[in-house]
Amino acid sequence: MKTLPPVHRIALLFNGSKIYDRGIITGIGNYLSSTRASWDLFLEEDFLCRLRGIERWQGDGIIADFDDPLIGEALAGIKLPVVAVGGSYQDERAYPKGIPYVATDNEALMKLAYAHLIEAGLTRFACFSLPEAQANRWAQEREQAFRRLLQRDGLHAEVYRGMGTSAPLWDSAVEQQIAWLQSLPKPIGIIAVSDARARQLLQACLTAGIAVPEQVALIGIDNDPLTRTLTRVPLSSVIQGTETMGRTAAHVLHQMLHGMPSTGTQILVPPEAINVQASSLHQPLGNPYVMQALLFIRQYACQGIKTAQVAGYVGVSRSSLESHFRQVRGCSVHDEILRFKLAAAAKGLERSDLAIADIAQKCGFKSAQYLHTVFRREFGCTPREYQQGGGDYVGATVGAPRTVGMGLRYEL
Repeated sequence: MKTLPPVHRIALLFNGSKIYDRGIITGIGNYLSSTRASWDLFLEEDFLCRLRGIERWQGDGIIADFDDPLIGEALAGIKLPVVAVGGSYQDERAYPKGIPYVATDNEALMKLAYAHLIEAGLTRFACFSLPEAQANRWAQEREQAFRRLLQRDGLHAEVYRGMGTSAPLWDSAVEQQIAWLQSLPKPIGIIAVSDARARQLLQACLTAGIAVPEQVALIGIDNDPLTRTLTRVPLSSVIQGTETMGRTAAHVLHQMLHGMPSTGTQILVPPEAINVQASSLHQPLGNPYVMQALLFIRQYACQGIKTAQVAGYVGVSRSSLESHFRQVRGCSVHDEILRFKLAAAAKGLERSDLAIADIAQKCGFKSAQYLHTVFRREFGCTPREYQQGGGDYVGATVGAPRTVGMGLRYEL
């Protein structure tokens, strides 16, 4: 008769509303599905309200987000095996004593974002952080990593923490962000310590009429798909190694449950990559009319705007704007608008669950047939063929359309 492996009761103390925590939880689930570990998971959406008494929980182990100081306090002295997950620290004393700790490598996150902005041709840099607080220690670590990088390169490190997010103070926070942005030399690359922070700053740029990415190239951290849907200019972001962190934490706890002694070992997990979108694709443009026009096009191309509306926003005649565009961009304003709409359509077609008619309407095409005609002309395949190929159809690369006048690239 076969002996079944023991079933362990494990508590996961994470905030399921945060993309960072969800990535770690996903990694834990991936570890369980790929091994013989047999766990019953205790996971509450609002676990912070039920931390009191956690030391009396009749389970076998805990994996917890130690970025929240309340969790560290609640688990101090607990007898169960515990694996901590959170941000990395320069000061070894910041880690919990005697508890294995799986950390996101804040230094590597900032290095990757900084290198990306340097590759975009920028020479001035700033960091948008968070107000100093125990719950924001990870943000202060990223801020300090940013300062060290610029000190290494002999550059001035411009850091702005701003205000915390709250509805009553929202208008004041945006006004202060705009004042800070306007005070910065341009062009400049800004690294936000999170996607949520990057989204706020992007909105402030759009409100103030600051061209992104020509004047301000912006990159966040987390690669949160929800944040991208809430911004009119798609946001670049560093992809953290959260799933690797989750798998690693689960592996360490699995070993502890089978007799490995608990230690205070720290395991650093580097970021995976950067999801490069329009917000950081800086292209040096000396022409203010073109910069203003591109800002307007990125926000409203999919709403069916015409060249005359763009010229009206910029405050020049249509013929004058066309002349500026052909000199700087090598195409017409209409081509620029169409290129952006096609890139947005191609991005939508990568999802097989979306109807082509809905994509056409959302991206500003008057009909699905018109999208079909333009898409086939520019990319050499139909929208359906592109969708069925998952965006990998031969000859249908969004960055390389066939028409010569459409050769400039948009990333969405």
